[in-house]
Amino acid sequence: MNKPTKKGGGKQTATLNGNADLHRTRIDLPARARTQIIERLNQSLADTLDLKTQVKQAHWNVKGQHFYQLHLLFDEIAGELEEYTDMVAERITALAGTALGTCRMAAAASRLPEYPHNLADGIDLVAALSDRLSMYGKTLRENIEDCALLEDAGTADLFTEMSRNIDKRLWFLEAHLQG
Repeated sequence: MNKPTKKGGGKQTATLNGNADLHRTRIDLPARARTQIIERLNQSLADTLDLKTQVKQAHWNVKGQHFYQLHLLFDEIAGELEEYTDMVAERITALAGTALGTCRMAAAASRLPEYPHNLADGIDLVAALSDRLSMYGKTLRENIEDCALLEDAGTADLFTEMSRNIDKRLWFLEAHLQG
């Protein structure tokens, strides 16, 4: 991923790592900045889709003393992640890019580690999901900084909202591992 540059001019048809051209838009962000922002958004879309499916994996397979409580919590987290995928994809297209959000695209691009398929104990699932939410939250905060450098307060705000909620969900999960 390219480091953000503060100002970028450029033509209307910049490419996104060869994946797609920018569409025409009247948005006043320079094409070069939008290209870099869209790259971050598409990376976030892949990570978010992957994380959502990992949380659903935990939701479907949780066992143990806290089954019902964790089953519901995991489903709530997955539902929020589903909302984020839509928000991120719509921001990509609002910036005149192309959202790259199929399951195969997400699997190929996700930075999250593969989810262990053999976990079922509630606490083991909580620990695995906590690790992944922590990684995901870190990348969201990096994206906030990058978007601020690229002078896109709208996308920075989107990542801020997601980060705040992911931190809250991480707190909910980690509470099961403490005490």
